[in-house]
Amino acid sequence: MSAKNAPLAFLDTNILLYAHDRNAGDKQARAADLLARLWEDRNGVLSPQVLQEFLVNAVRKLQTPLVLAKARDVVRAYGLWVRRDGKVEDILRATEIMELTGFSFWDSMIITSAEAAGCELLYSEDLQHGQRIAGLTICNPFVGNEA
Repeated sequence: MSAKNAPLAFLDTNILLYAHDRNAGDKQARAADLLARLWEDRNGVLSPQVLQEFLVNAVRKLQTPLVLAKARDVVRAYGLWVRRDGKVEDILRATEIMELTGFSFWDSMIITSAEAAGCELLYSEDLQHGQRIAGLTICNPFVGNEA
């Protein structure tokens, strides 16, 4: 159950990565603070896609990669934030969002997952801060005082 009056918030992969990237400076601190707040309020939402992307990038692409066992522990912990598995209908919805927005398929799947989970907020560094799409408000936690 989520904190009273606090909307469900979906996190894009980059936010989860920054929170575990020791070389990300202020972005690491802001992402970690956001995750802690969402964890405490029980309002954080992720998808299997985000966890898959996190795992691959955390062990291969970070300047100081996580060891596989640590990355697996993160996936296990944040797996609690997955509210539903993807469906074929999600793929089709993502293609509709692609047509409407011109976004990539993968960004459209993130939006679709957030929409399907009933989220109001989508935290992402990759999409336009303040944009509204599919009932979601895009929030870049590294802009101003968003985090």
